[in-house]
Amino acid sequence: MSVEVEQPDWLLQIEGILESLNEGVLITDECQAIVFANSNLEEMSGRSREEFVGLDIYNVYTKDEADFINEQRERNFREGKNRFEFVLPCKDGSRLPVIISARAVEDPEGRRYSIVTFTDISDVKRVEQELRTANRELEERYQEIQEDLTLAARVQQSLAPKSIVWGGVDVETFYHPVRTIGGDFGLVSALDEDHLNLLVCDVSGHGIGSALVANRIYTEMMTQLRSGAGLDVMLRHLNRFVMHNIGSSVFFFTVAAARIDRGGRRMVFAGAGHPPGMIVRDGEEPRLLESRSMVLGALPEAVGPEVTLDVDLQHGDRVVLYTDGITDVFDSNGNMLGVEGVQKFVRETSLLPFHQMKQGILDRVAEWRDGPPTDDVSLVLMQV
Repeated sequence: MSVEVEQPDWLLQIEGILESLNEGVLITDECQAIVFANSNLEEMSGRSREEFVGLDIYNVYTKDEADFINEQRERNFREGKNRFEFVLPCKDGSRLPVIISARAVEDPEGRRYSIVTFTDISDVKRVEQELRTANRELEERYQEIQEDLTLAARVQQSLAPKSIVWGGVDVETFYHPVRTIGGDFGLVSALDEDHLNLLVCDVSGHGIGSALVANRIYTEMMTQLRSGAGLDVMLRHLNRFVMHNIGSSVFFFTVAAARIDRGGRRMVFAGAGHPPGMIVRDGEEPRLLESRSMVLGALPEAVGPEVTLDVDLQHGDRVVLYTDGITDVFDSNGNMLGVEGVQKFVRETSLLPFHQMKQGILDRVAEWRDGPPTDDVSLVLMQV
């Protein structure tokens, strides 16, 4: 029940100012009785001014809410001001989210009052709730994508080249995508009894798009190799296939491939825009196997007439194929390792037992590199 409360004279003098404010304004006396409410507060709460004036806060708020208001009021009187986020109880029983700012004042007769303003933040709260909902949905979607990527990574890892022993030939491999999945892949496959195929491929870019293109190229490449196609025929087909079926200027790819005969004494090499392969023996300067074709997937004539290189191998020769995640690394001074740097590492590690050479190269590259890897890495080593 409301009671009659006499408004102080100073309030009558500033009432016009309080009515012009955009915020709701409430003034209480020392006994917490409400002595004034402006029209904006009436609109915000759905209560008339007459319902506010003389109304005790315990008649407006629940007991817990009123106790909290009293704590804030005491703080206001101690510190002279206060500001906090709370609610304004409306006549229809709803709660309007508001920022409450309070300031303690004294009139000329020493009586203390609290001037309280209510700023409607319902729009802010609605946006916050929408953002929370959106973030929750994004988090759920992110988890779904992570699960999909984890599965995709398992699939792609199953396509990574495996270390094998084939006749008198030993092969060691390494594959590491800079993200969950990547655009590099390698192949070590004896598709018949007489020839072993070694290959590394690097699709431009990183992530899902590159991985999808890489997997598609891998499938087409395996089809070509199973059909017995020569390396030159395979490269021409892959170039046409990507241009006609994927047809994007965003993706291109490079390849380094080697085919070794059963005796391990003859190798056919073909590269397309790829860092040169290397042949090394017992600490000697590695011989470079340069690409004779351009990058694939960009130009119709990327593969020229003289594609392959015939190489005679001797016992103890080691062949190294790799992607530019090995060469294109930089030290703290911004110097790139490059092919010459890799040559040095290959020469040094060729003195190690073969099964230690791969790790020796990777350790030297990591020591050179400033920071974590920034590109996918594939590495295939063979010893005859």
